[in-house]
Amino acid sequence: TGTTMDKELDELFEDYELGAETDEERYEAQARMVRENFESKMERVGGKLRFAQDLIALWRYFLDSDVPWLRKAVVVGALVYFISPIDTIPDFAPIVGYLDDFGVIVAVTKYMSDELKQYYPAV
Repeated sequence: TGTTMDKELDELFEDYELGAETDEERYEAQARMVRENFESKMERVGGKLRFAQDLIALWRYFLDSDVPWLRKAVVVGALVYFISPIDTIPDFAPIVGYLDDFGVIVAVTKYMSDELKQYYPAV
């Protein structure tokens, strides 16, 4: 049986191919994309985003070699969504361009809050 949050995440990602949960090759391809693009995207827009701390925590979780790839799959999906310029609301749209990214990141960080605590930057 799934939780309400599981169902909400399923609905949130239903239009995206996130088969990474069961397909290690797809996960590796998405992980490679995240490794190659995350830092440059954060350099461009991270200072402007209120949810930058959440992105940093997800990034650190993703980089942790002790976390199995299956646990990282949802995080990679969220980071791919953030990096990709093609999403529900285009990132170049003034003011609202990152609202959908924010929604995805908040959903994932809430869903994984206990696991992510240690990855947040010290305030």
